Amino acid sequence: MTGALDERRSGHNGRVSRRSKPEKYSPSWFWPLGGLVVPFIRATTKLNFIDDRYLPERGSYVLAPNHYTEVDPFVIAVAVWRLGRAPRFLTKASLFRLPMVGWMFTVTGQIPVERAAMSRSAIPLEAAEELVEKGRGVVIYPEGTLTREPDMWPMRGKTGAVRLALEHDLPLVPMAQWGSQGLLPRYGKKLHPWPRAKVDLKFGPPVDLSRFKGRPMDSALLADATELLMQHITALLEELRGEKAPAGRWDPKTKGQTETGRFD
Repeated sequence: MTGALDERRSGHNGRVSRRSKPEKYSPSWFWPLGGLVVPFIRATTKLNFIDDRYLPERGSYVLAPNHYTEVDPFVIAVAVWRLGRAPRFLTKASLFRLPMVGWMFTVTGQIPVERAAMSRSAIPLEAAEELVEKGRGVVIYPEGTLTREPDMWPMRGKTGAVRLALEHDLPLVPMAQWGSQGLLPRYGKKLHPWPRAKVDLKFGPPVDLSRFKGRPMDSALLADATELLMQHITALLEELRGEKAPAGRWDPKTKGQTETGRFD
């Protein structure tokens, strides 16, 4: 993951931008790990960045992408790294107890979450405070797992991403990606490394959460804020796919579409 400061062309408007990359070029354990992951993703995918300027160059943030195949975290990690930020995810705490895997997650600052909290995508308070104090970002899949929606549209979200953004006043950046199923189909076990999968990654401006601030952070507020986030992610994915998503939101509990409120 070393190299000279690079120029990268945005797929949205053809502009050429030079980004500051202090996290990427500061010595860390991301370098040797990136030496394994980056070549693999580069050899098997073609990443197309759209509106990447919305990912903050410095300071803390919450990045909220859609999730539909097991290879997504590797694609997102490389994408975030190429944009100059260190990729950190919420990770099941049980994995930290595995000998080598746990060490790798620890030295790269991944965030352990117990199984009970994982169902809500809840982040531990100490980890949240460290993110803010050190100006780090975190990737949180608001769906909490692979979408169960039959056509791979975003399903109902968990509240962890909006809770973290609201409690610590962090930018909540929605993101959609489409194409990684060409490398690994949803629920698939066999990689398809050739031809290289074209993966479009579209970032949106931070979600405006001002209407929710200064109010009691109860379950109703968090549900509304999370649905607003999911609508932003869905709109980005509609642009990438060139089609409209279903009017409702897939509920994995009922295994059907549920009506959702719309936000302007």
